[in-house]
Parts: sequence; structure tokens; C-alpha cells
Amino acid sequence: MKPKLIQATIIAALGGLLFGFDTAVISGTTSWLESVFNLSSFWLGFTVASALIGTIIGAIIVGQPADKYGRRNILFVLAVFYFVSALGSAFAWNWVSFLFFRFLGGLGVGGASVVSPMYIAEISPAKYRGRLVAVTQFNIVLGILLAFFSNYVITGMDLGIMEWRWMFGVEIIPALFFFLLLFLNPLSPRWLIANNHNEEAKKVLEQCGTDTGNVEDEIHAIQTSLDIEHHSLEEPFYQKKYIRPILLAVAIAMFNQLSGINALMYYAPHIFKMAGAGTSSALLQTIAVGGTNLVLTTLALVVIDHFGRKKLMLIGSIGYIISLGTTAWAFYTYGTNFTAAGSIIVLASLLLFIASHAFGQGAVIWVFISEIFPNRVRARGQALGSFTHWFMAAVISWTFPMIAKISGGHIFAFYGICMILQLIWVIKVMPETKGISLEKIQKEFGIE
Repeated sequence: MKPKLIQATIIAALGGLLFGFDTAVISGTTSWLESVFNLSSFWLGFTVASALIGTIIGAIIVGQPADKYGRRNILFVLAVFYFVSALGSAFAWNWVSFLFFRFLGGLGVGGASVVSPMYIAEISPAKYRGRLVAVTQFNIVLGILLAFFSNYVITGMDLGIMEWRWMFGVEIIPALFFFLLLFLNPLSPRWLIANNHNEEAKKVLEQCGTDTGNVEDEIHAIQTSLDIEHHSLEEPFYQKKYIRPILLAVAIAMFNQLSGINALMYYAPHIFKMAGAGTSSALLQTIAVGGTNLVLTTLALVVIDHFGRKKLMLIGSIGYIISLGTTAWAFYTYGTNFTAAGSIIVLASLLLFIASHAFGQGAVIWVFISEIFPNRVRARGQALGSFTHWFMAAVISWTFPMIAKISGGHIFAFYGICMILQLIWVIKVMPETKGISLEKIQKEFGIE
């Protein structure tokens, strides 16, 4: 694996670290936001979902700019969004201004969820692509853990009503580093070829490596895939020949959120308090969730190109079903009167849940979506998958506080039933893409 490839991957994946941090940091602030802005459970859900509304829009609109201006250049813009969002959220003067800056951060998250894995997929040879794209997911969960840990440290500093502002403000530092380090990264060779910059693409391929072992052959394969003379990059995306990758992307993205993963990411301390934990204990248990997520994501990153995408999804689906079923049982059994044993059962079940997610869906989703679309529509395909993911995330995060107030058992049972459906989809429908070049995947899907 070439040093330039590793360097470019790590820097691009910092978009994922900011994605994870921005997503999880609000979990430590929900109690403050409720009291400072006098929010009901409905409006708390909306406030948490405000960033996700930005994320949905960011995922929808980023595809065409990424095609027009290049993947790396759009990452610069997203870094600015992260920086301004962190600064603005920390200094928000009222609820509306807070919503605006969280929305802006959401645009950054949505854009990064499309562009970071797409960029890495396009600079990576097939034999390394799975683990390199999965670095984005590793950085997402590292960002989540850093957010949980940062929240815990800031809570221990006794900052009073300023506490929640500091939680959001610390994101300024990684956002600035991301922006500066992007100057070291090359442009995507596939984007360069699509825009007739073959000589520059040749240099990037020499630096990052090829599937064929020969740069000229690689350029020819990419040109054939793009088939620019016969297929305009502006051709309609929603047409019959792309129906298979479209349905696969929508399905994996929907199932990702129907597991309830973002309910746990946004409301982890709240869930542990529902299960009888105190404030400090709930924050520590949240760090345990983040740590488990990081360790299992690292393991998945190591094995994804050996085991394959489908096998990880099978293992993760079974783990989901067991953990969500147990959590639902605990809430039905203990209700609002949790014993110490009941609290431990919920903690253990949710640690199994996060381990299952990290080893399965979490590691696979962005790799899989970045692989299944042809070069000429990959940006739009990645945007569709990301839009679906974040739309469902907004629905889950907005509805969780309201439904959980009625019954914790009902909400976790629903997530468990959805994961049974995911298991059936993985067995019956999901193809394996391990070790296959992007251009060959296109041929196997019958796309000319």
C-alpha cells in the first residue's frame, strides 16, 4: 500500500471524524437544551433533528457540486461549514440561532457522508478499497467516542450554564485541522479523467496505485466505464438500468437507521437514565458505548476485505436481534422501576447492540454504497444512499423521545422487528462486492 494513498485516506476520513463528533456531541446537552430553551419532548426531538434536516439537504445537494468541482474541493467547503457551525452553536443567542448553526453543521455531516467515502473509493485499488473506505467509519466512531469523552470531561469542570456551549465549541479545533490538511491531498483520478485531465490523473494513480498494475491500462478501464462519448455525466439517474444499485443503496441505508442506532447516539445518557442510572454514571456508560463502537469498528476494518461485506452484515444482524430483543424485554419487565440487575441487563444489551452495529452495518454501509454505482453516477448514487440514511435518522431521532416516554419496550421491540427484516434481506438480496473492481461491479450489474 503506497504512502500517499494512506496519507490521503487518513486526511479525507477526518471528514468522518467531524461527522461522528458533530452527530454525538448533542447527546450530552439535551438536558441543558430542554431547560435553557424550555423545550417539550416534541420540540427537544425537533431540536436534535434540526442538524439532521441539514444533513438530509447536504446529502441531496452535494452530488452535483462534487461532480462539477471535484471531491477534494468540496471537502474544503464542508470543513468551513463544520467550523462555523461549532462556533455559532457555542455562541447561539437564542433557540432559532442555535437551530440555524446546528442545521449548518448538518449540511457538513450530510456532505461528508457522501464525499469522504466516495473520494477514498476513487483513489483506492480494489484489494485495499474495503478497509480504506472503512477508515471513514472508523473515524466516525472515533469522533463519537471523542464527543462522549469530551462531554464527560466538560461536565466534570463545573461550568454551570456555560457547559453545553463548551461541548459544542471544542469542535472548532478538529474542523480547522481538517481544512489545513486537505491541501496535502490530490484530486480524485476518476474525477480528473471524467474532466479530461488525464496527465494529472496519471500522476495520482502512480502515487496511489492501480487495480491493473499498469497506469495506462487503468486510465483506459476508467474511460471505458465513464464512456463519456456515449453517456453524458448529466444523463438521468433514475432509469431502469440503475434500478438495482438504487434499490440496494436505499435498502441498506433504511435498515441502518431502523436499527435505532442514532437513537442510541443522540440519547444514550437519556436511555441509561431511563434504565435507572444517575447522571455521572449515564455519561460513563455512554463512553463505554463509544469505546465498544471503536474497538469493534477497528476489528471490522481489519477483516472486511477478507470476510466480505455480506458475512459482516449477517453477523451484525443476528447480534442486533438478540440485543434489541433483550433490551425490549428489560423495559417491558422493569418499566420505570429498574433494579441494579435490570440496569446491568440494559447496559450489557446495548453494548452488544453497538458491537453488532460496528462490526456489521456501521463498517459496511459506506463501503457498499460507494462500490455499487458506476463511475458516471457514483456521486448521485452516494447522495441517494446518504439522503435515505439521514432522512431515516431524522425520523428516528425526532420520534424517539415521544415514543420512549410512552414505553421503552415498544420502541426497542420495533427496532428488533426491523432487524429481522434486514437479516432476510441480507440472505436473499444483498450481493457480495469484496475484491471486485468498481468497473467490474458495473458489468456484473449489467450496466453498459
